[in-house]
Amino acid sequence: MTNQSVPKTAKGVKIPRGRLNRMARLGGLTTALAGNVAARGSMEILRGRKPQITDLLLTPGNLNRVAEQLAKMRGAAMKAGQLLSMETSDFLPPELANILARLRSEAHFMPPAQLKQVLVANWGRDFLRQFKHFNVHPIAAASIGQVHRAQAKDGRELAIKVQYPGIRDSIDSDMRNLGLIMRGSGAVPKSFDMSRLLKEAAEQLREETDYLREGDALARFGDYLADDPDFIVPKAFPEMSTKDILVMEFVEGVPIEQAETMDQSTRDQIGGKLVELTLRELFELRDMQTDPNFANYRYIPETGKIILLDFGATRQFSKPLVEDFRKLYGAAASGDDEQAFRSMIDVGLVGEETSDTDRALILHIFRLAAEPMRTGGTLDFGTCGLLGKLRREGMVLADEKVEVHAPPTDTLLLQRKVLGGYLLAERLRARVDLDPLLERFL
Repeated sequence: MTNQSVPKTAKGVKIPRGRLNRMARLGGLTTALAGNVAARGSMEILRGRKPQITDLLLTPGNLNRVAEQLAKMRGAAMKAGQLLSMETSDFLPPELANILARLRSEAHFMPPAQLKQVLVANWGRDFLRQFKHFNVHPIAAASIGQVHRAQAKDGRELAIKVQYPGIRDSIDSDMRNLGLIMRGSGAVPKSFDMSRLLKEAAEQLREETDYLREGDALARFGDYLADDPDFIVPKAFPEMSTKDILVMEFVEGVPIEQAETMDQSTRDQIGGKLVELTLRELFELRDMQTDPNFANYRYIPETGKIILLDFGATRQFSKPLVEDFRKLYGAAASGDDEQAFRSMIDVGLVGEETSDTDRALILHIFRLAAEPMRTGGTLDFGTCGLLGKLRREGMVLADEKVEVHAPPTDTLLLQRKVLGGYLLAERLRARVDLDPLLERFL
């Protein structure tokens, strides 16, 4: 779950629960969009114009309606919207990309009455006896739950994640209905694999809705980084947690994006430490937090420490898979195309049946992505423009109809972590010396 700050002026909106209720919301949304398209299309025809369906759908009114309804529903529908805004922003029309991006900062949350129902169901009617203070206004809200600040009777400052009711049971139906809306809108390019995105989002969401699982991951990473001077992982309190409620230590910090206004040395340090952590998670721990949304990192300016949040989307990798990735990274650094392609097959990025023509196009993009590793030295994320180049080349792959093998979930999640880390380092305009990192992990 990616946490977003909730302003004091935000109002609670009851989260719809139950598959039929949520299906009706999405069905009503489809009907409303169709009505708007029909009305606008009729007006265009009367003016002597032949309207395009995408032009009729991608109006500010329709796009705002989609974003508002998904934000109110939360859960699987909003999660997929968030993933779309992050992963397809360069491939969607600007209007749709901007509206979907709103889903990363919308402030809808459960009203106090609905919140109380969830707390009573998990802790009993006398749950307030555990606390000196419990703030019913959340400090953050996300796609599957919201975070409240509280103080325990013993004085501990707590952050309490409370899951929205009905989210876990609605994942499959939400994804099916959302897929129908997105495919039917014509707004998503045919070259984009919507089915894969929705399937991946559903699998990730099932894991994220188990807060006991997340509590275990929080404890593991707390142990991994206990002696690390650069990171803080909030302590979990399993004795107070349930499958729907995760109780952890509250740690004060500022959004990591605020560092983009800080001095170059600070930005370099943050970027370098996060790149190093990603490599350590893969090659040493074989245990990775795979959701790289910016809101999952906070920064303490006074100490220079980075707070790591949200371990719902953790993934533990097998040793053989990690060694295959080590070979792939090694081939990237050495420029060995033969080893690189063999490793891509091993990790599931491409299939054995890939044609020679497709192989040449794929290796061209791989060499482009690997260029910083081959040249070594300091990579300036703020000026290199690598991600833009890769996106443009990716569109060429789509235009050429290259048959790229659908990667397994582990590889997809690892790709997302690397992409998210790159986006953050680019946002910070960080400069990272790659040589010691390559020497350590490869």
